[in-house]
Amino acid sequence: MRSNHLLAVPFIATLAVLSSSIVSADDADLVAPSATVQKLAAGFVFTEGPAVDKNGDVYFSDVRSSRTHKWSTEGKLTVFREDTGNANGLFFDKAGNLLACEGGSRKVTRVAMNGAVTVLADSYSGKKLNSPNDLWPDPKGGIYFTDPRYGSQEGLEQDGFHVYYISPDGKQIRRVIDDLEKPNGVLGTTDGKHLYVADPGANKTYVYSIQPDGTVRGRHLAAPEGSDGMTLDDRGNLYLTRDGVEIYSPKGKKIASIAVPERPANVVFGGKERRTLFITARTGFYSLEMKVRGQ
Repeated sequence: MRSNHLLAVPFIATLAVLSSSIVSADDADLVAPSATVQKLAAGFVFTEGPAVDKNGDVYFSDVRSSRTHKWSTEGKLTVFREDTGNANGLFFDKAGNLLACEGGSRKVTRVAMNGAVTVLADSYSGKKLNSPNDLWPDPKGGIYFTDPRYGSQEGLEQDGFHVYYISPDGKQIRRVIDDLEKPNGVLGTTDGKHLYVADPGANKTYVYSIQPDGTVRGRHLAAPEGSDGMTLDDRGNLYLTRDGVEIYSPKGKKIASIAVPERPANVVFGGKERRTLFITARTGFYSLEMKVRGQ
């Protein structure tokens, strides 16, 4: 259910929590001058899955509280949805609906702005999904999602942890990657040509070429470490979440590291100009002003 009531959660929109955000020999000139990581809100259980809408507002999950929150470009925090099925990864589709990986309810759903929920996927080959974790809609309207399981392994029906693709018409679900240890973060380029998949189980992040039918080929190593969530900037740099936010060039070279007070889980560029990096990190929600924009 949608709610626009303010949360009873303390937040600070101007508190600088780090005196130096970048720790790198080659910082690639990514961060805005004098910018530091800001703590915007606290008091959550486990923040994840930030997604940005067309206005630059950022929606994010508090997974274990089963809520989706909204941080507006005006700095206002509200609750968008309750009882989310422990939703984790989020992403907006072209129509402005919020796509969600409901790990607890083992579904991928589409949530309209009026609160109506449509189930897009809850099984594969007649067996329940594990716990959908992260997703990305391609330019054609198809949806890639990862399906690992963290915590209890009870009730698993699939034969492993894989990556799937929901066809643009919603009628078919295909398993497109089946040789990873534990895929988690997934993200494609805006031109629909490449798909990044993080495999923290193997501590690697890969990039694939997307084929016309939605399948993927030509796996290459994008970074020699895994990640939870990730994002891309307009220079093609890849942002991974580990102990901090680790940034890799399109050639796979680590160029910068952003320190965060809590271990980050996911990142997205938001704000009116898409020049603010928003970071979900355990009990907090953070931001950093950047020179670069999101892709």
